[in-house]
Amino acid sequence: MNLKTFAAALTAATIAGSAFAADLPSRKVAPAYVAPVPVFTWTGFYVGVNVGYGFGGSNSLTGTDFYLGNYPATVAGINTGFNGGGGNLNGILGGAQIGYNWQMNSLVLGLEADIQGAGLKSSNALGPFPGNPALGFIPFFTAGATSQKVDWFGTLRGRLGFTVTPTLLAYVTGGLAYGDVKNSLTYTAVFPTVAGAIFTGTNSTTSGRIGWTVGAGGEWAFSPNWSMKLEYLYTDLGNSSVGTVTAFGPAIPVQPLFAPVVSRRTAFHTVRAGLNYRFGWAPAPVVAKY
Repeated sequence: MNLKTFAAALTAATIAGSAFAADLPSRKVAPAYVAPVPVFTWTGFYVGVNVGYGFGGSNSLTGTDFYLGNYPATVAGINTGFNGGGGNLNGILGGAQIGYNWQMNSLVLGLEADIQGAGLKSSNALGPFPGNPALGFIPFFTAGATSQKVDWFGTLRGRLGFTVTPTLLAYVTGGLAYGDVKNSLTYTAVFPTVAGAIFTGTNSTTSGRIGWTVGAGGEWAFSPNWSMKLEYLYTDLGNSSVGTVTAFGPAIPVQPLFAPVVSRRTAFHTVRAGLNYRFGWAPAPVVAKY
């Protein structure tokens, strides 16, 4: 084979190979599918539990001892008035909450209701207080003790929050508060100059109260459906009162003499930690189609 014939054969083989390669089907590697990362949102219903402590407050009291007559004069009127600190409520509390959030960009609006079992208690002594000689009876001294207890309370509050990060929420809150307040009073009136002239009375009342609450807190979503919160509230359930009529001793067989009444304000601080579960946040899984 001469040189010209070999070159022609090589050229023909090259052209034929290129044409055959062009006829083969194209094989490309499919690109890897990356699912979009879901955007976290606070919107939705939630339920949770909490535990905390109640303390302090402004539990001032005022009291009046009404003299009803008739020893030894027939003059009736106000014997003495008293006021002072009513003792601070202190105790453990715990309960449950339910609520709903609406998120609009970094703004989160919410509504929450909770109910708390509580062991908030306070007590303090009254007196001694001198009598009023102007009423015309022998000078005496009065003393006593009063106590207050909150077994349960609840709130219905609005929440206004701002997202510090997508999963960290800071908020202020406030609204209605309600609960049961029990007041007790023990009262003693003593006539030092009359043997056996000791008058005592004991009474307790329980009343449903409605007031207000305000506070602030923070909540952190540590998973798509779970979050923890720390919250402070100041709660004021208003004023309630308790009174009694003292029983008279055998040395003075006359009508009852004294009807003390004590009015107390019920207000306290609470700090509590909570755990919430939010419904319906997790997105459905994405199935790639090729």
